[in-house]
Parts: sequence; C-alpha cells; structure tokens
Amino acid sequence: MNMLDGRLKAVKHILCIVGTRPEGIKMAPLIRALKREPWAKVTVLSTAQHRDLLDQVLVLFDIKPDVDLDIMRENQQLPELTARLITALDAKFADLSPDIVLAQGDTTTVMTAALVAFYRRIPFGHVEAGLRTHDLDNPFPEEMNRVVAGHLARWHFVPTERSRANLLREGIPADRIHVTGNTVIDALLDVAAKEWPLDVPLDPSKRLLLVTAHRRENFGEPLRAMCRAILALVERHPDVEVLYPVHPNPNVKAVANELLGNHPRIRLCAPLDYAPFVEAQKRAYLILTDSGGVQEEAPALGKPVLVMRVETERPEAVDEGVVKLVGMDEARIVAEASRLLDDPQAWRAMARGVSPYGDGKASQRIVQVLGDA
Repeated sequence: MNMLDGRLKAVKHILCIVGTRPEGIKMAPLIRALKREPWAKVTVLSTAQHRDLLDQVLVLFDIKPDVDLDIMRENQQLPELTARLITALDAKFADLSPDIVLAQGDTTTVMTAALVAFYRRIPFGHVEAGLRTHDLDNPFPEEMNRVVAGHLARWHFVPTERSRANLLREGIPADRIHVTGNTVIDALLDVAAKEWPLDVPLDPSKRLLLVTAHRRENFGEPLRAMCRAILALVERHPDVEVLYPVHPNPNVKAVANELLGNHPRIRLCAPLDYAPFVEAQKRAYLILTDSGGVQEEAPALGKPVLVMRVETERPEAVDEGVVKLVGMDEARIVAEASRLLDDPQAWRAMARGVSPYGDGKASQRIVQVLGDA
C-alpha cells in the first residue's frame, strides 16, 4: 500500500492489548506493522497480567504502552484477576473509544478484552485464533479463554488451515476467518537472525537440554514428576547439561529449587529475556516443554521438542514429526528423551527445521485485512 492509498482510507483507531510475555512477543511485529500505516492510529494497552516478563519483550521490540493497567498481583487467582480486568478494561474502552480492539492468544487478558469489546459493541480481532484441544481442562483455563474469544470475534486471524477448520466446525462464518500464519514466526525470524549473549554459565562440551515447565494444570505432582525425570536424564547422560529458566510463580519455583537446585549440571535461572531465550533454543540439542510458544518456535529452528502435556492445540508440528507429546509421566519422559539423546538417527528425524506455523509475513496479512475492512 502506498501513501496515497493510506490517505484515501479513513483513519481507524486500533487498540492493541497485551498482558503476558507470549502476547508481547506475538503482538510486537503486528503493532510495529500497524504503526507504519498512515490509516492506523495505534494505541497499546498493557494489562501487565505478567509484569516483569511482559516488560522484557516490550523493551526488546521498542514498544512503549500508552496505557498500563498494572493489574498483576502476587499469586493472583483467576476469579479476582478476571473481575479486575473486566472493570479496568471497560473503563479504558469507554475513555479511548477505539474502532477496533486486537488481542492475541488465550489468556485471561484476551478473554476479558473480547468480552468487554462485545459489551461495548466494538469489533474484536483475535490474533492466533482457532487453536483447540476440545478439552476445557487441558490446557486450563486457556481452552475456555480462546473458545470464548473466538465466538465474540469479528476477525479471526488463524495460523493454519487446521485452525480454520476448527472454527468452521464451530459455525464461524468463512468470510470472518483469515489464514495468516502465526506472528510468532515474524518475531522469531527477526530475533534469531542475530547472536545474543546468554548470561548463564554453560559448558560448551555438553549437550544442552533446555526445559520450560510452568503450566497451571501441571502444578503439584505433575511438575514434580517432570523434575524427577529431568534429574534422571542428567544422571543417565553425563554429557548433558540442563538449562531451566524458572517461572516466578511460587508453585513452580519452590518445586524446581527443591528437586533440581543442587545438581552441578542443572542450571536454574530467572526467566530469560526473549532474545537470550531464542539464543538458548538455537544452542539446545533437545527441548522439553509444556509451553505453547516453544512448540511453534523450536521446530522453525530445527530443534526436536518433547511436550510434557497430554493434549496440544498445535498438532501441526506433531503431524510433521518434529514435536512429540510425552505427557507428564516420569518414566515416559525419561524414555522418550533418552531415545533422542542415544539415537542420532531418531534425533535427526525430528531436527528437520520444519515451520508449519508461518513464513514471517503474518503481520503483513493481518494489516491488509484490517486496512480493507
């Protein structure tokens, strides 16, 4: 679109909402792309559902929120978080009067933004729409959040054809669904093109096993089983070193420190900024995770991923054979990881650099749809 085309279009006030680190990563390339358009007046609202983790990535992408609700409270519970978000967002929507509200993903921030936009009769665009496990308990509460947001959205920006099919089965009109790819690949390719310092002492002679584990439904015994499996893997493989950036939630931090904190080849650290975390993925030999975003990023970097969950809303990489679901059972995690650590052919089969979630141009496609709306 040239400048003349932009001037001929009515200016649209677009309110972009971010609340957590993954939202910041995935919304950043879209926010930056919208700000380049003469027809778009962009306001960025941070709920700060996750305070420090979100701030890290906004600084990296040089995005400064215009509005900051500072909603986070220590060990916050879902009912109080939801209530505070609805009240705070409603007040800001009334004050700002946006033409369009955009949010990404499946957090409480996204669900409440969609709900308040619905109450205020403001069109809502759902970025990374259509992901489903068809099980409201897995992941919890994210599956409910994205279903609610999906049925309130005017525009559904889906990463894959499978996501589109999910929405069509739920009765969403086809003309509201746009296959764009996932904006996470836009962000990833930008960051991964550079080398970043990784300020954690690692032994370059060891194979790096990168771990992320923090999901709410895994609190308690499932997380303890994951940690015991990690410990067993390190004991079984002397040439392996573990890096585990630990989520600050006390339910995660206490268990990780108790079970893994004293092993000389297990490095526990605070959550890494996004750029160093991408660098850690680039250096990893194998990744164990319960994260959604890692399932999208690591295959694009050619890294095998074992997902410590029983369901995934991102089955495309599983179908490609570069991601495998292993559940939360200690013995199975150890067996599947050991197979990749011990069998170079099995490792190569999963380390193929397949990216089913996009080509780095998702933001451009979303901007085009909104500009034409």
